[in-house]
Amino acid sequence: MTKIAILGAGSWGTALANVVAENHQEVRLWTHNADQAREISNQHTNQKYLPKAILNERLMATDNMALAVSDVDVVLSVVPTKAVREVAHQLADVLAKQNHRVILAHATKGLEPVTFKRISEMLAEEVPAQYRTALAMLSGPSHAEDVIKHDLTAVSIASDDPKAAELIQAIFANDVFRPYTNHDLLGSELASALKNIIAIGSGALIGLGYGANAQAALLTRGLVEMRALGQAMGAKPETFLGLAGIGDLIVTGMSPNSRNYRAGRELGSGKSLAEVEEAMGMVIEGVSTTKAVYEFSVQHQVDMPITKAIYQVLYEQLPLQSAIAQLMQRNLRSED
Repeated sequence: MTKIAILGAGSWGTALANVVAENHQEVRLWTHNADQAREISNQHTNQKYLPKAILNERLMATDNMALAVSDVDVVLSVVPTKAVREVAHQLADVLAKQNHRVILAHATKGLEPVTFKRISEMLAEEVPAQYRTALAMLSGPSHAEDVIKHDLTAVSIASDDPKAAELIQAIFANDVFRPYTNHDLLGSELASALKNIIAIGSGALIGLGYGANAQAALLTRGLVEMRALGQAMGAKPETFLGLAGIGDLIVTGMSPNSRNYRAGRELGSGKSLAEVEEAMGMVIEGVSTTKAVYEFSVQHQVDMPITKAIYQVLYEQLPLQSAIAQLMQRNLRSED
């Protein structure tokens, strides 16, 4: 039996751990919060993040990382971008003490501010190579709120190591949760981060009262920007047309279960970013990613007008209607 530890007991970490538990695989869910660990293990609930869900009784949670990762084959990090380095550093210390090597995977959709580094790059810097056999990512169109209800879901497992991707694929696969593998970790990580920016814009349009035409135009042209930046950084263009790209963009940019979409919708209804972040109570990855990607696009001269407009709204207090006018009045051009 393959053993996996999942680090982070937010909505997504909990939902993924529940999938594995239902597959009768051994899974341990780590959280820094001892009360939350007891709730998940004893009451089989996670009221803060998945208030309506009853979790599988096989799912065990702990606030002891050494216990969580002992003898596991895979460690899957599902913590917010801002916590990746801190948690990975703690993991590295534990693995060193146990003299233990694992497949190190993540399901975090963001980029590090200032450095523009992807999550796998951050993990590789914090966890020495002698304690990991491969790096991988799980992404795709998958909201925790739907996964926990057994909605039909397809995801992508990306890794430069095909065997590692296939092992993770086998851990999660069942009749309602179907993972595919791909070999473009770079493209998958970029796509998963970039779509959060576009989702904020999509939600903002709905909050302002625009309809499906506007939303479809934004998502389509947003995908063009995502692919352009990906190609500039060496990703495979076709990755952006798969589950990690357009699949994740559709669900994140159109579903009320998406925090980034909801944040944009609230901005469109007239709330300030500070008000939205306070009310959300969870990390809105697209906000920090917008800043990182905009700054990167300027440095590397990649044309990303939608990203620029969203950056100006979030960080320069440009009114949304002014941002829309700015985009619609750009010089006419060919789509080719």
